[in-house]
Amino acid sequence: MYNLVTVKDVVRVPPRRFNEEINKVIVSELENTLIGKIDKDTGVILAVTGVKEVGEGKIIMGDGATYHNTIFELLIYKPALQEVVDGLVTEITSFGAFITIGPMDGLIHVSQVAEDLMTYNAKNAELVGKETNKILKREDRVKARVIAVGMKDRVGDSKIGLTMRQPYLGKYEWLEEGKNIEKKKKKEEKKEKIKSSAKQAIKEGVKKSKEKVKQK
Repeated sequence: MYNLVTVKDVVRVPPRRFNEEINKVIVSELENTLIGKIDKDTGVILAVTGVKEVGEGKIIMGDGATYHNTIFELLIYKPALQEVVDGLVTEITSFGAFITIGPMDGLIHVSQVAEDLMTYNAKNAELVGKETNKILKREDRVKARVIAVGMKDRVGDSKIGLTMRQPYLGKYEWLEEGKNIEKKKKKEEKKEKIKSSAKQAIKEGVKKSKEKVKQK
């Protein structure tokens, strides 16, 4: 999930940048120190979106830089439990599929790919459904749900567990196939309903005709 968060911190401005516009310097210095880092509480820091307030600079003995109390805004990403995400398959292994979601990677364990039993085809680097013959491979676009999150100090050490074993989740082609099947099913049900109504109408018509004959 992407969020904007407001942060208050002290920012160092080096002497070589004193002649530059202060807000631009603050943004630049923050980007150099924060972008790509992970805060376990807020998530991965993606961008400095703005500076709201810059305090008067203070100088510390032995350092020619100025230090400013600053309020600024960050764009962050943190996967949330039960969140539905779109992703791209980047790698297929015998134990599952790695998916890129935003700035991070998640793992869909082989048991969570589909309701079908998925087996690994090493030759083609793909997962194949035993009953449905569904295929999952690199570059496939998928929709999955976050079921586990373990945020660490580095993106590469963080872990995100995903599942596609729920309604309206899976490879996009599978979802389209499911929609078409559902549409066909509804059409058939509508036809059957019309047929049933027609039969009922005929029965009622015949019944009324018989009653009229009896009355005569």
